[in-house]
Amino acid sequence: MDIPSKSHHHPPPQVDEGYHKDLGRRQVQMIAIGGAIGTGLFLGAGTRLQQAGPSLAIDYLVCGLFCFLILRALGELVMYRPSAGSFVSYAREFLGEKAAYAAGWLSFLNWAMTGIVDITAVALYMHFWGTFDHVPQWVFALVALGIVGTMNMIGVRYFGELEFWFSLIKVVALALFLIFGCVVLGLKMPVGGAVPGFHLISENGGLFPHGIMPALFLMQGVVFAYSAIELVGTAAGECANPREIIPRAINSVIWRIGLFYVGSVILLVCLLPWTAYHKGISPFVTFFQALGVPHVDTVMNIVVLTAALSSLNSGLYSTGRVLRALALGGSAPRALAKMNRQSVPYVGILTTVGVYLVGVGLNYLIPARVFEIVLNVAALGIISTWSFILICQIRMRKLVNSGEIESAGFRMPGAPYTAWLTLGFLGFVVVMMALDYPEGTYTVIAIPFIGLILALGWGLIALSRRRA
Repeated sequence: MDIPSKSHHHPPPQVDEGYHKDLGRRQVQMIAIGGAIGTGLFLGAGTRLQQAGPSLAIDYLVCGLFCFLILRALGELVMYRPSAGSFVSYAREFLGEKAAYAAGWLSFLNWAMTGIVDITAVALYMHFWGTFDHVPQWVFALVALGIVGTMNMIGVRYFGELEFWFSLIKVVALALFLIFGCVVLGLKMPVGGAVPGFHLISENGGLFPHGIMPALFLMQGVVFAYSAIELVGTAAGECANPREIIPRAINSVIWRIGLFYVGSVILLVCLLPWTAYHKGISPFVTFFQALGVPHVDTVMNIVVLTAALSSLNSGLYSTGRVLRALALGGSAPRALAKMNRQSVPYVGILTTVGVYLVGVGLNYLIPARVFEIVLNVAALGIISTWSFILICQIRMRKLVNSGEIESAGFRMPGAPYTAWLTLGFLGFVVVMMALDYPEGTYTVIAIPFIGLILALGWGLIALSRRRA
């Protein structure tokens, strides 16, 4: 790519005008942590342990390191100019309006698909308790959407508070497991007839019981456990003191990834043989049940219910800001830029709520395999969002080096080499997805069709501009 000359570098539209700076340090810290901890760890780790064994810890570590680099790339952009439009406004400034259009709508696609899954998951988790067996699934979905939607509409402070408590529940649950698990491991207390220790890894096939290839294939699933990390960039635009708070929030993510993800998996395979964990059952539930702890499945159901609500909350928050940033740049209907008295982009949020409501209805009609493809389409949105963040950081760094803009500090470690390396890793993830037949293969085949839809949309926007 050619670097634009100084005369061609134009600041973007002021997408942050009108927002209240109501997010505090503790809320932003928890948004950063919560974005990196989802249902994938609490519920999906059992399936992944079955597929890859103890090497799952390596997968989490490698993916976590690359996600930390993505966060650092985003952090450098945030320090340059905090923006509620986040990567959309950065794409507009450093890559042009067409890139901003693609980045924004692919992000919306991601959260729209993810939200449909989240709202369905909330309803399914509620049916875990037999008391609610006779309550239709759509009722729980509607109630969950009503609560989260209302909290998003009445002000960013309430979104931040809701996300703080959702994230805190996830963190406390993991912290309690780590403390309890370390005590059991340290005291060599028998668990399910087995004595805990690292010997359980070597005695059950070692780090790679199925070979290296399953661990490589699993990488494309594991990376999406971190799928909401970029939310901290959006929150920066409504943060009281972003240049002080954001660097600390981002830098704290790496050790928390190491502790919660890598530490949890290592502990799990040292407490029980990895073969004890099964698909569809939380490995944490498996461990506590082996110890004979009562009602642990109920507690874990509350935690995964919280994680799904947290993701739903984040989706509404993010899409409202992204759609407003698109509208202000002329890449979406102007109405999406409207804000209410609480400085909330309510039209964008209501648009997303409408998509989620359609999704609740469609959920009864589409078969499970198609539903999995919808999840993979969301994954494409995540990869594109992260790629745009990295490319924007590369372009910004070139402009800084040429003296066209000033550096604001918090430089991405090892840039630009680490940025290109991370882009290469995301490309590897897409290749692994393509080899994951059938859902992954179909998803990658769908990329040209998604591109065609985006191109048609851009053509319609260009046509409406000429007529205006």
